[in-house]
Amino acid sequence: MKPRIEFYFDFSSPYSYVAANLIEGIADKHRATLAWRPVLLGVAFKASGQRPLVEIPVKGDYSRRDFERTARFHGLAFRYPTTFPISTVNTARAVLWLQAQGSAKTATFIRRAMRAYYVEDRAINDPATIAELASELGIDAAAVSAGIQDGAIKDKLKADVDEAIARGVFGAPFIFVDGEPFWGHDRLPQVERWLATGPF
Repeated sequence: MKPRIEFYFDFSSPYSYVAANLIEGIADKHRATLAWRPVLLGVAFKASGQRPLVEIPVKGDYSRRDFERTARFHGLAFRYPTTFPISTVNTARAVLWLQAQGSAKTATFIRRAMRAYYVEDRAINDPATIAELASELGIDAAAVSAGIQDGAIKDKLKADVDEAIARGVFGAPFIFVDGEPFWGHDRLPQVERWLATGPF
C-alpha cells in the first residue's frame, strides 16, 4: 500500500507557500499519495489560543525576516504582501470546489494562488481575483465563482476545518504521514525519513 501524505495548508501562511512548492516532489520521490487539505488558521488559532506570528512582539519582526530568508533558501520568489495576514475562506472554497470536480489542476491552482499573493501582491481572497487566476489556468471562471458560493462547499470547508482541529492541527503547514503528525515546513526532512524508512 502506498504511504499517504495529508498536507494541511493556509494560503495566508508563508511557510505553507514554501512547503507547497516542495511537497509534490517529496510525494513523487517516495511514491506516496498526496491529499491537499485547505485549513483556516484564524479558526485554528482561536481553538489553540494563538495569534499570527507577525502580531507577536519581537517574534513578529523575526518572522517577517525569516519568511523572506526561507523563500530565498529554497529558490522561491517572495515579496511580503501589503495586507497580511488575510482571510482565505473563498480561496479555500475554490480548492474544495476544484477537488469536488475532480480537477487535475487543483495543485496548480493552489501554487498559482500562492504565487499571486506572495510574489504579485494580489488580493487572492477576492472572488474577482480567484476568477482571474482560474481563467489563467484554463479553468471555467464562472463555474469557480459559483462554486465558492455553493452551500455544500461552504459546509464542507467548515466541516473540514473542524475535523482538522479535532485531529490536532493548530498551524500550517501541518502534515500527516499515515497518521503521524508533523508541523512546519522545517519538518519536511523528518517527513522524508519517515517515508523512506518508516517510523523512528
